[in-house]
Amino acid sequence: MGQSCIPLWSVRQMAVTNTLLTPSLITKETLVILENNLVAAGKVNRQFENQFVKIGDTITVRKPNKFVVSDGAGLVIQNVTEPSTSITISNQKHVGFLFSERELTLIIEEFSERYLKPIAAVLANRIDFDVLGMYSSVNNSVGTPGTTPNNFSFLAAVGQRMDEGAVPQDGRVLILNAAGNWALATALTSLFVRSVAEPALKGFLAAIANFEIYQDQNIQMHTNGAYAGAGRTASGGQTGSSINTNNWTPTTSVLNAGDVITFAGVFAINPQNFASTGALQNFVVTSTVTADGAGAMTIPIYPAITTSGSYQTVSAAPINAAAVTVISGLASSQLAQNLGFVRDAFGLVTVPKELPDGVDFKARETYKNVSMRIIRAYDVNNDVMPCRVDILYGVACFYPELAVRLSG
Repeated sequence: MGQSCIPLWSVRQMAVTNTLLTPSLITKETLVILENNLVAAGKVNRQFENQFVKIGDTITVRKPNKFVVSDGAGLVIQNVTEPSTSITISNQKHVGFLFSERELTLIIEEFSERYLKPIAAVLANRIDFDVLGMYSSVNNSVGTPGTTPNNFSFLAAVGQRMDEGAVPQDGRVLILNAAGNWALATALTSLFVRSVAEPALKGFLAAIANFEIYQDQNIQMHTNGAYAGAGRTASGGQTGSSINTNNWTPTTSVLNAGDVITFAGVFAINPQNFASTGALQNFVVTSTVTADGAGAMTIPIYPAITTSGSYQTVSAAPINAAAVTVISGLASSQLAQNLGFVRDAFGLVTVPKELPDGVDFKARETYKNVSMRIIRAYDVNNDVMPCRVDILYGVACFYPELAVRLSG
């Protein structure tokens, strides 16, 4: 691991003497800029950082066990089926560039402006983009497809869905794209609550509806499948993570991974008391699927339809010919996927890259659990000194039920 970071003011104080910049000094400064540019990535679970070593590493993350309350004095033993998910280190990103010995005599502020800030910005955006790309694992979806969130009712819909799913109240975050952020800011400027209206005039959305609200241009667009067919239905009595359905347009109807569907009469439940919330359970399609020649489609879904026990997810299984509705938008439409969540919905780990021998300039530093490596070496074939800045990380959706998509 790299050395512990020194305060940024100290780094800059050292640099003003025009001392030759060192790789460690450059890496520390870049990490500070990178971490300050993270939005979504700074709000997710980072606790498994020290359990990874190299690219391709995978660990299993245990989810909480669930139990049901039994009546009476007689002992009722419950089977424990410990759920889990995994996270794999699969993303190595880097920026390569050239600089000379003359550039190393710059003070750190000048070097930062010319090299470090633009490098850190693109790396931070890549991490944020991948974190927000996990929207496609989230089944809960609210909002009006095709309508930009532009008033308090959209925030209320996200909060209500989280409350119905027993999501913790603490640490709720809502990340909006630019259109949603500014539409809400415009709406909030008319409020008589001064502490909310004044920040909105400046483009900053204060903590509203128990959410910390942020803008992030890396909010992604979801493209719905090219589905079609009248009277789409499910076969009755099915449970599990794949459901047989019918009456799609043969061979051409497609549901994309990330599409959200409902089944008539299949309601979501509160995971603590198992009572119906009165809202249809949302199911996310986990992989792209196409209707067969008879118009049948077996849809892989999350959560699995479970009608009893401690891991119950719905009020009941679909009845025969229960209507299937795609709620994520019109066929082939593209919609922004704003995200509300709490920390444990998603996971991010960054892992220190190894420092190779045979290079003249190398360093590895960690700042607020973000690890970065910088290397420079002589290229004898081209007579240049290429340099690269690397990050190695993995992302995963730990608990989809702790997040809600706000389509816009």
